[in-house]
Amino acid sequence: MAIGVVILVGSAAALAALARRFGVSEPLVLTVAGVAASYLPMVPQVHLEPEVVLLGLLPPLLYTAALRTSLVDFKDNVRTIVSLSVGLILFTTFAVAVVAWWLLPIPFAAAVALGAVVAPPDAVAATAIARRTGMPRSIVTVLEDESLFNDATALVSLRSAIAAMAGAVTVAQIGGDFLIAAVGGAAIGAAVAAALALLRTRINDPVLDTSLSLLAPFVAYLPAEHVHASGVIAVVTCGMILGHGAQRWQGAASRVAESTNWRTIGFLLESTVFLVIGLQVRWIVEGAWRSGLDHTTLLLAAAAVLAAVLLARPIWVFTPVLLARLLGRPTEPLSHAAVVSWAGMRGVVTLAAVLLLPDSTPQLPVLELLALVVVGGTLLVQGTSLPWLVRLLRLRGPSRAEDALAKAELLQQASTAGLAELDRRIEPDTPAPVIESLRQRLQWRTNAAWERLGRPEAEVATPTAEYRRLRLAMLDAERAAVLRVRDAGTADYEVLQHVLARLDLEESMIDRFDEADDEPRVEPLTGATATGCTHLEHAPLLREPAGALECARCVEEGLTWVHLRLCTDCGYIGCCESSPGNHATAHFAATAHPVIRSIEPGEVWRWCYVDELLG
Repeated sequence: MAIGVVILVGSAAALAALARRFGVSEPLVLTVAGVAASYLPMVPQVHLEPEVVLLGLLPPLLYTAALRTSLVDFKDNVRTIVSLSVGLILFTTFAVAVVAWWLLPIPFAAAVALGAVVAPPDAVAATAIARRTGMPRSIVTVLEDESLFNDATALVSLRSAIAAMAGAVTVAQIGGDFLIAAVGGAAIGAAVAAALALLRTRINDPVLDTSLSLLAPFVAYLPAEHVHASGVIAVVTCGMILGHGAQRWQGAASRVAESTNWRTIGFLLESTVFLVIGLQVRWIVEGAWRSGLDHTTLLLAAAAVLAAVLLARPIWVFTPVLLARLLGRPTEPLSHAAVVSWAGMRGVVTLAAVLLLPDSTPQLPVLELLALVVVGGTLLVQGTSLPWLVRLLRLRGPSRAEDALAKAELLQQASTAGLAELDRRIEPDTPAPVIESLRQRLQWRTNAAWERLGRPEAEVATPTAEYRRLRLAMLDAERAAVLRVRDAGTADYEVLQHVLARLDLEESMIDRFDEADDEPRVEPLTGATATGCTHLEHAPLLREPAGALECARCVEEGLTWVHLRLCTDCGYIGCCESSPGNHATAHFAATAHPVIRSIEPGEVWRWCYVDELLG
């Protein structure tokens, strides 16, 4: 058993790593690999108990995603998230129920149970596909937040359907269950987060803090489920609150450790879950095939249920958008609605929920197969076509150049605040070299961020790049000297471990802040011009715009821009790369005018499209 678990987890991690390496959907690759492996003679039948998934896998997976979720963004998108995580789940549940009830010899309550099982999209699959595809951040935020909360709606619906199969259940009881699940889960999650935050303010040891973090999802989930509230909402609420307040309640070492640990745990669990889904395919298919149901009916039901799942989401998403446009109200772009409507991949929650169906459920093997068809079908159809749809609609992910500029600006603001605090705290007996060292340290960090906006270091040697090169070489020499002492046995082992840890910490900090990203670099100006760029040298620093301070193309097409850019040749105003229209770049492609200037308040930089330099 232990060897099997090690092989399972190791294989899942290796397959996920290969999928990342070749830019293929990880959930799809893992599921297909599991299906293939299930037909190998040496692979035993895999059957997961629902408690293993609901208690062992679901809480940490939800908590991992919740820690990375912005509480601010959630508040800004709460109406959309509620519509998708409650309204859409109920709509899909009953749409699937009608189809299944019509085609299969099962009571309506069992059909509703099947609908609740296949209704919730998967947080893991949505995140994996969305980030790999490079969608706009606004879409990724909605998909991630929706997938955190829709599980609660689906599980409460499933619980009500199972109760209806066992006996009478009223609408009032169902409504009460939803209210208890939502309010109770949120209250318990907030209470657990408050208690853990109080403990964290009194813990300085990263090991103890990490141990507390590993317990957090289970401490939130179990009490909520015990009182029949939503453990899912409790875990998500707890994770979002703790993630939002981590900078105030945790030390830096604890935050770094927690981030690394949960990313590792999330990666292993996500990879293993989808491999297990594939491993169960053979046995579920064989069980349904021998269930006694006519094979034509079985295949027709599988195709119809999958079609209902695929169509329910676009109908729900597009209906209010189209109605609003008919009434002349502002709405999100249709391209955004198209992507959201097609990002409905199913996964771990459907796998867990179908296991909750009691053995007395009519046509249980067939219902298990239909749930599996929905998981595999959505991963195959939507998971493989979603990147193509994003490219077809010409949607752009976050602009790396603009992200780098925003990071540099934010670090500049932080440095200004730090220098102001340094000036306030300087005392008469503070040594001047200490003050100068602190100022230089801050200046180097700020310069490093701005230098990352320029060309790759292979083309332009920047001061901080040289600092990193030389400092890393020095650290290698320092580590070699310590290792020689260790091998000679002339120093205490604990002392050696402490010194080596300090060297590792400094090296990791250099890597993290100076070379962790693969963002494009734009070299800042020295004085008034950027070295080697004649376009920036001859472009005017200031120019009057040719029209109103708006993107005329966006106004014409009904789009909303993010930032505005001014062509220094002709005064044309277009929107930035992060905007849906990307009209500034389109203007360069049409006119070959090389330099644009930001006309956002407080921004005075220019960008050369030809030489890819910031000035």
